[in-house]
Amino acid sequence: MTTLYLLLVLLAVAAWMTSTVSLRMKALERRAERLERRLGLLLAHLGVEEPEPAGLEEVRALLREGRTVSAIKAYREATGAGLAEAKAAVEALAELEADPA
Repeated sequence: MTTLYLLLVLLAVAAWMTSTVSLRMKALERRAERLERRLGLLLAHLGVEEPEPAGLEEVRALLREGRTVSAIKAYREATGAGLAEAKAAVEALAELEADPA
């Protein structure tokens, strides 16, 4: 019976810690988003444009060939982006390439 109580206490502590960490991560994500937005506004105000990552021409070439998966992989290698971020960026790039106006 003591083992059962100990297990329940450990589960409760683990749940509390997970909840606390999750809340802290969400707060940090919101803060990072605010800082990125402010930095973007500051750079726009100063007229500074972010340079295009090296290797993006290869991504464009792969898109022109219809090799989207390879383009996503090349984008990830060139920028260090995660899969979801790279997929979104390559899809946006494909839309721009298809309709430049």
